[in-house]
Amino acid sequence: MRIGELAARAGTTTRTLRYYESRGLLPARRTGNGYRTYDESDLRLLRQIRTLQDFGFDLEETRPFVECLRAGHPDGDSCPASLAVYRRKLDELDALIGQLSGVRDTVARQLERAESARAELAAEAEVPGGPEPACELGGDTW
Repeated sequence: MRIGELAARAGTTTRTLRYYESRGLLPARRTGNGYRTYDESDLRLLRQIRTLQDFGFDLEETRPFVECLRAGHPDGDSCPASLAVYRRKLDELDALIGQLSGVRDTVARQLERAESARAELAAEAEVPGGPEPACELGGDTW
């Protein structure tokens, strides 16, 4: 198949395919008249790359999976280098989850503090001469 057909079947652009070719991820086979030509194995490589990128892998991290596919492994992730990338990505994700958990805890504490402050203001508003609680962002009263 030619580059346009491969791009359509892979759900990408010819520009992306040329970029992958320039990075050595997609083979550059040409016909006698200079047209790029591809086969089903190239489509499989592209699907592997796209799936990994959808999962947050950067383009260079897909290289071991592509090489594993080219070496004849059916899924592209059973080679030692692919397994190592999986392990590194899991470590990254675990670190991000830890950071997000910390952020979530901080936001939860801020919410609790804000709700408590709002309740105190509402209680003071019930006292004659107490402050009228107001939302500064919208100017609405609570």
